[in-house]
Amino acid sequence: MSSHVLTWGILAVSSGSVVLGLVVGYQAYRGFRRNSSRSMQLLSIGLVLLTAIPFTLTFVVTLLIRFDPSLAVFRQSAFLLAQLLQFVGLAFITYSLYRR
Repeated sequence: MSSHVLTWGILAVSSGSVVLGLVVGYQAYRGFRRNSSRSMQLLSIGLVLLTAIPFTLTFVVTLLIRFDPSLAVFRQSAFLLAQLLQFVGLAFITYSLYRR
C-alpha cells in the first residue's frame, strides 16, 4: 500500500472519529438542555475534549510544521497539550458518570 493511501486512510478515520465524537457530544448537550442535567453537560464537554479538540490541535500543528519547519520546536508542547485535553475530557466523563 502506498504511503499516500495510508495517509489518507488515517486522515479519514481520524476525521470520522472527530465527527462521531461531536455528534455524541451534541446529543449529550441536547440532553442537558432538555433536562437541565448537569451530568449530561459534563459528559458533553468531556466528549468534545476527548475527541474533537485534541485531534484538531495536532492536525493544525502538523500542517503548520509542514509549511514552516522552524515551528517544529512546538511539536512536543502541542502533543502534550492534546494529551492533557484528552485526560481532562476523560475526567469530565468519569465525573459525569459518578455525579448524583
